[in-house]
Amino acid sequence: MAYERAWVSMRSLVILAGTVLLAYHFEYTDTFPVHLQGFFCYDSAYAKPYPGPEDASRAPPVLVYSLVTAVPTVMILVGELAAFFLQPEARQEKTIISGRCCYFNSLLRHIIRFLGTYSFGLFTTTIFASAGQVVTGSQTPHFLSICRPNYTALGCQLSSGTLYITDKVACTGNPALVAAARKAFPSKDAALSAYAAAYTVMYVTLVLRLKGSRLAKPFLCLALLCPAFLVGVVRVAEYRNHWSDVLAGFLTGGAIAVFLVTCVVNSFQRVPRPAQPPLPVENVASVPVVDLPCVESSLDKLSMAQQLDA
Repeated sequence: MAYERAWVSMRSLVILAGTVLLAYHFEYTDTFPVHLQGFFCYDSAYAKPYPGPEDASRAPPVLVYSLVTAVPTVMILVGELAAFFLQPEARQEKTIISGRCCYFNSLLRHIIRFLGTYSFGLFTTTIFASAGQVVTGSQTPHFLSICRPNYTALGCQLSSGTLYITDKVACTGNPALVAAARKAFPSKDAALSAYAAAYTVMYVTLVLRLKGSRLAKPFLCLALLCPAFLVGVVRVAEYRNHWSDVLAGFLTGGAIAVFLVTCVVNSFQRVPRPAQPPLPVENVASVPVVDLPCVESSLDKLSMAQQLDA
């Protein structure tokens, strides 16, 4: 049993490491080139002004990534610590790691299980969003402001804007900015925000027990959902994504969170300790039988007295 648990833990670590490596290649390397999607001349859907670099946004990536990492971690730590110290039965739960000498505290086991699953889902969401961006090559609303195509050389003046441009060298702008402007669908920030919010809200709903007010838990859940919604609004308001990109990101992150909570951590249920297995039949005969002293009951004495009188 100990070797089986160790093997399962090793496989989980290998899968998590592979997920992190794949997310790194999608995010920081050119291993997966972006699909070059064409565009129409003077298309108003992609002619919005350039809002500036991502760091200048009202919801910069540093802030988004910090929130999706810190908020669920703090909520899970607080919830597990409260359950461990306020519920005596939780402190008695132990898990045998090796033989009968090494035990794994239930608090640490739950934290590793819930946070490990959350980390895996976070990188999985990144992979799904990045794969969608690479495969579709959908442009951002400010794509033409970055691309800076030479409409005269492309012949757009003669076609009155109905010409569909597929030339790879049509853009004269910064190649790095042009490549980033081709990664709009789905919105990665919206997907990560939705995943973090959905996972944390389900944890709060299924695990935490807040006393004192019926509105405390709904208020906390709405407070956790609001930042994710605001991230999507900011992405659209700053012309960094279309509404369709944000909605697709919300669906991607929410679906991954629901799947992991439902199928992997079983709705955050505490797995009870297995009951002591019954003694095998062949070993029952070998158990020594202890003779107990015989005690006569009052009914036996009464029946014997009636027989004597008769």
